Amino acid sequence: MNPLSKLQKAELKQLLLEQKSSLSKLLENSDNYGLASSLRESSGELSNYDNHPADNATDLYEKSKDLALNENTEMHLAEVEEALSRIDSQNYGLCDRCNQPIPFERLQILPETRFCVAHSPEQEISDNRPIEEEVLAIPYGPTSADSYAKQDHFNGDDAWQIVESWGNADSPAMSSNREVHNYNDLFNDAEESEGYVEAYESFIATDIYGKHVSIVRNKAYREYIANQEGEPLLEPDNLD
Repeated sequence: MNPLSKLQKAELKQLLLEQKSSLSKLLENSDNYGLASSLRESSGELSNYDNHPADNATDLYEKSKDLALNENTEMHLAEVEEALSRIDSQNYGLCDRCNQPIPFERLQILPETRFCVAHSPEQEISDNRPIEEEVLAIPYGPTSADSYAKQDHFNGDDAWQIVESWGNADSPAMSSNREVHNYNDLFNDAEESEGYVEAYESFIATDIYGKHVSIVRNKAYREYIANQEGEPLLEPDNLD
């Protein structure tokens, strides 16, 4: 049984009628969305050849926006008219998904709704991505490959880190990370290795034939020795 009383239905019907009148007037006056004239007529020019491409792009954007607003108004009006057609039935005020009563307070705000809050389709945010991204590679596909398996080459994130390391609008004083004491520690993944994956790759060197292995005693090398990592074959500093 529908829990809405006759008085509540009468109030909701009046709200729907007011919405229908307002939306109908909006659509009748097409100039409200600038749809009564073409791009040429609205610009007041016989030709667009001498216009800057950016000006034409702005006009096209505005016209596309107007069309979208007009379509949204038409859809809203259709929902209102559909709600009016069933307001006297037992189904009005019941959720189409769970068949439970929609709170009267919600209907006062959205008298045309067919769903309760829990089953409102508007809250279902899609995370679907274009299927082309599964086959397109950089530079035509995603530029951030850190989330992909077996992707340890230079990617979009690495490119941004290099640019960011030269400075941005942040400062150590404004950083949310309280461990940041200088500008070199500001950019994302500042401690990330550049040009190599494993630490030992930065201090093990060979000639162009892959022979005559030598050691470059850099910071990564000294940390490697101090942490006693890997094979104990590297020369300690006291052998210099």
